[in-house]
Amino acid sequence: MPILASFMVPHPPMIVPAVGRGSEKQVEETTRAYQQVAREIAALKPETIVITSPHATLYSDYFHISPGRKARGSFSYFRAPEVKFQETYDEELVDAISELAYRDGFSAGTMGEREPDLDHGTMVPLYFIEQEYKDFKLVRIGLSGFPLKDHYQLGMYIASAAAKLSRKVVLVASGDLSHKLQDYGPYGFAKEGPEYDKRIMDVMGRGAFGELLDFEESFCDKAAECGHRSFVIMAGAWDGQQVQAKSLSHQDVTGVGYGICTFYPAGESKPDPSRQFLAAHLAAKEQALAAKATDADAYVRLARMTIDQYVKTGKKPAVSELPDLPGELLDRRAGAFVSIHEHGQLRGCIGTIGPTARNLAQEIVNNAVSASTRDPRFNPIREEELTWLEINVDVLGEPEDIDSEDQLDVKRYGVIVSTKDGRRGLLLPDIEGVDDVESQVKIAMHKGGIQPHEKYFLQRFEVIRHK
Repeated sequence: MPILASFMVPHPPMIVPAVGRGSEKQVEETTRAYQQVAREIAALKPETIVITSPHATLYSDYFHISPGRKARGSFSYFRAPEVKFQETYDEELVDAISELAYRDGFSAGTMGEREPDLDHGTMVPLYFIEQEYKDFKLVRIGLSGFPLKDHYQLGMYIASAAAKLSRKVVLVASGDLSHKLQDYGPYGFAKEGPEYDKRIMDVMGRGAFGELLDFEESFCDKAAECGHRSFVIMAGAWDGQQVQAKSLSHQDVTGVGYGICTFYPAGESKPDPSRQFLAAHLAAKEQALAAKATDADAYVRLARMTIDQYVKTGKKPAVSELPDLPGELLDRRAGAFVSIHEHGQLRGCIGTIGPTARNLAQEIVNNAVSASTRDPRFNPIREEELTWLEINVDVLGEPEDIDSEDQLDVKRYGVIVSTKDGRRGLLLPDIEGVDDVESQVKIAMHKGGIQPHEKYFLQRFEVIRHK
């Protein structure tokens, strides 16, 4: 049995009258659309409603599914304790999703619950739904720091588990849009804010779920969106199925985007290969990465070959035995950083400010091994990940002392912040998401364990970036 329907909804607490105390009148269009969603859910009479919420328990490397038999919650945090909920979880469906994930080594399940009370990302949808329909069990699922492809995969597990149990399921993807739509909004304005809202409403209004996977992480971050990963999970639940999509409303009067869309199965019940978006996305990405690797220069080829060999065998290549290395790699000494990304996210980055090896080739080999297996922020790279890696090599020029931040340029120069007692933090130039010198210096200080009130010294350096 396919998912009965799914709904993209926002979760502003102020839309609940007891919380808004009159301010909810600003979003009456959203309220009317929410009420329509509730009536449609009531007409479907689902046995279980799955709600994905950005405000449920969240881990960087794990999807948390709320465990147990029952859960409570209220809007007491928003000064409306009289609006409260007591829900019964669908333990059987929770177990089925967890078992499918465990079978595939997918990091999702019921471990590590930090806050059993319902969050407002779950309670706002429940507030509207339960005005029309209460005869259902609940499954509550949080998001993660994993790439978008993994959120889509989780949606596929939800659909498979529902089909396995022949469960009548409605999926509600809770999430606000951009929080940077107006200067007077809670987070100010960024041009990416309205761009995100326009783009996401277009994509969801067409049911073009494959395009959700093409949103860049940095673009989403700059837009300060809330629900994108929630929407991607929902999209995964429809993988391989035709969908009838409808946009009901969009508002941005508070400086935050609130969008509501509905999705129902359409066309024949048999699978539609043209809508197997995750498989298509991965195939296209694999092809693009293979072409990029073929066109890479000697610096990146050396780093990639080192990572491939070390991950597979635990042995570094011997630089002296490598044929056809350019003379500049063998004759020059310099500091170098090796940066690794996977599916748009940093997967490892280690480097040296100055030369530590007999030549630049050995410097790259050493740092490629460290970036792929010894970066303390990440687990070592596994062999099955090698296909998906994007690798950069930055060769550092000589650092020069500077007197102030005015002599920095976030696109041209990297920065080194240091103290007299030897603490030092470095940030490379032209890093995605780092758009101003103040942020660049602040991040470098944090990496060096340097507090803002301490006296520190600045150096700048240029790099040659090999992609």
